[in-house]
Amino acid sequence: MKAFVVAKYGKDGLRAAEIAEPQVGANDVLVRVRAASINPLDKMVRDGEFKQLLKYKTPFVLGHDVAGVVTEVGAGVRDFEVGDEVYARPRDLRIGTFAEYIAIDESDVAPKPASLTAHEAAAVPLVALAAWQILVEQAQLQPGQKVLVHAGAGGLGSTVIQLAKYLGAQVATTASGARAELVSDLGADIVIDYTKQDFSQILSGYDLVLDSLGGENLLKSLTVLKPGGLAIGVTGPPDSRFAEQLGAPAPFKLVMSFLSRKVRGAAKKLGVRYSFFFMRASGAQLRELGALYDAGHLRPVLDSTFPFDRTLDAMAHVESGKVKAGKVVVTLD
Repeated sequence: MKAFVVAKYGKDGLRAAEIAEPQVGANDVLVRVRAASINPLDKMVRDGEFKQLLKYKTPFVLGHDVAGVVTEVGAGVRDFEVGDEVYARPRDLRIGTFAEYIAIDESDVAPKPASLTAHEAAAVPLVALAAWQILVEQAQLQPGQKVLVHAGAGGLGSTVIQLAKYLGAQVATTASGARAELVSDLGADIVIDYTKQDFSQILSGYDLVLDSLGGENLLKSLTVLKPGGLAIGVTGPPDSRFAEQLGAPAPFKLVMSFLSRKVRGAAKKLGVRYSFFFMRASGAQLRELGALYDAGHLRPVLDSTFPFDRTLDAMAHVESGKVKAGKVVVTLD
């Protein structure tokens, strides 16, 4: 089958290849891919940023989001049949959605929301799971709490805004002026034009900040939190909790703690908290989220689509910073 594989770590390491179709385990479903979407995580994995913790053996197929049709089921599979339309974010070390077929553990898979096309559904799994796990599990967001979402027009930001509003929060976001109407339509109560305004001079007393930019933006985000408030970073720096999540040996916990020492120290001085977030696969949560999409509480935001043979162009488009809003999708149908 055709696939895009990481032959070696680095910017030029992703290439087209002909590889064997995946083997189907007892608890796997084989999915014929109809669409996949590009995530910042694809670049990070391709470049080897997590290679000490996520030990992929090159060459491996890249891609973390998929929508498609089940073509084969393992002997132990009970919840899916051949012909089912599904979507998924395969678990770490079993990724590979930039291909014609992928075998996925059935516990990572959910029925595709009926209201979404395959292209739309492929844009959903990773960002929807991340939004759910950040807001519901980690932050335990309550109605009336105040949330700041950076990069609200992005794939993750646009999803977090919608879910936070559904959960009853007051939502502020940063976006360019050109995207103000979009993020307001998604539910943002306050829109800060980051090209003209400094959010840290305008906002205060927030319960939660979701930061996808890192660096100075993350440090400034700590200052808008109320005492005890929580800043969650999705681009780093990682902390010891991340190493624990991946089951890494004790030395890696010390390394992760060292990498995040500056932001954790700044948070402690301000009486607030910092945590790094790295999502996990969950078909059960995708079922719950699918119901929210079908009920109209959430909707995907798509920037553009590329045919499968232009997957490298799709990756380059995302890395170029030219994405206007939402997700970039690669199509195979």
